[in-house]
Amino acid sequence: MKIVHPAWQSVLAILFCIAAFFFLPLLVESAKDPISPGVTALVLFLLLVSAVLSQINMPAAIAAAILFIGAHESAWLLVTGVAGDEGTARPSYFLLIAAAWLLAWRCVTILSDIRARSTFSRSLLRLLIPTIFGVWILVIWESVTRGAGIPFILLPPPSAIAARIANSLPILGADVQQTIFKAVLAGYVIGCGSGFIVAILADRVAFLRRGLLPIGNLVSALPMIGVAPIMVMWFGFDWQSKAAVVVIITFFPMLVNTVAGLAASGNMERDLMRTYASSYWQTLVKLRLPAAAPFIFNALKINSTLALIGAIVAEFFGTPIVGMGFRISTEIGRMNVDMVWAEIAVAAVAGSVFYGVIAFLERLTTFWHPSIRGG
Repeated sequence: MKIVHPAWQSVLAILFCIAAFFFLPLLVESAKDPISPGVTALVLFLLLVSAVLSQINMPAAIAAAILFIGAHESAWLLVTGVAGDEGTARPSYFLLIAAAWLLAWRCVTILSDIRARSTFSRSLLRLLIPTIFGVWILVIWESVTRGAGIPFILLPPPSAIAARIANSLPILGADVQQTIFKAVLAGYVIGCGSGFIVAILADRVAFLRRGLLPIGNLVSALPMIGVAPIMVMWFGFDWQSKAAVVVIITFFPMLVNTVAGLAASGNMERDLMRTYASSYWQTLVKLRLPAAAPFIFNALKINSTLALIGAIVAEFFGTPIVGMGFRISTEIGRMNVDMVWAEIAVAAVAGSVFYGVIAFLERLTTFWHPSIRGG
């Protein structure tokens, strides 16, 4: 076996493990159930062996698997060991958490350098790398809040937020139905659809193109917090007023991007269509709209997040006793911080799924585009 050039993450992880050894135990001696010496020895063994083995010349997948197991098993032992004794962690605990994080970083680096040949392997890597990255955001969050004893009202650990989500599924389900399935989807469809139609008209009529685009820049600068209460006064307290806010937010990004996309086709292609005696609508459908597809999908992806934000903010200014924005504003007043974070987590997941669906449709629709083929 041959030792490859040492990676700085592994070297630093080894140094952190050595430093942690001089600060043992991991928890203060007054803790009710400190991490046992056997668990501490196992964590040190896992981290050191993983760091050393990852430097041996071996297939990248095996090295990544060793680092993955060592980093995540060590983090799990440390976080579960400090549970129930929040605020009792000594410097050695944080040094070992940092060492595990460095090994996970090295694992992601190795996975990023793998050039997979099959489509399944490439898809698996595209899913695995951001998953590991996201998991370690939660691991660091959990380990620091519990180890340092950060007050629950300031920042609850992810485990407490997950428990609140599990115990509040009916409430969260009703809020999602009110905010997302009513206000967001209705406003998104109306705003994006009307923006697309008006963009076609603006492309056809120079008067609309020259008049609407400057107004679009003006409307895009309007403060959402000022528009929302006006919409509530106009359309009432139910989901219709929130959908109206979403329409305003999503209309002009779709308009501006579609107009820019319609101008993206080249002059040579347009001249070719003229030689075929193509009408305006034939050129639009067969040339200009396909060329504008990446621009249109960019607007759809941008609006997928803007719509959710707009609907939640609009619910702060008047809504029935249901909705994600209503729940956030109400529960923060009651100091139920875990419920507020639960709503934020659900909104983040819903927004990510919404964005992912649009991105998937983009890959299916614009598979011919160089940006998609290159990915």
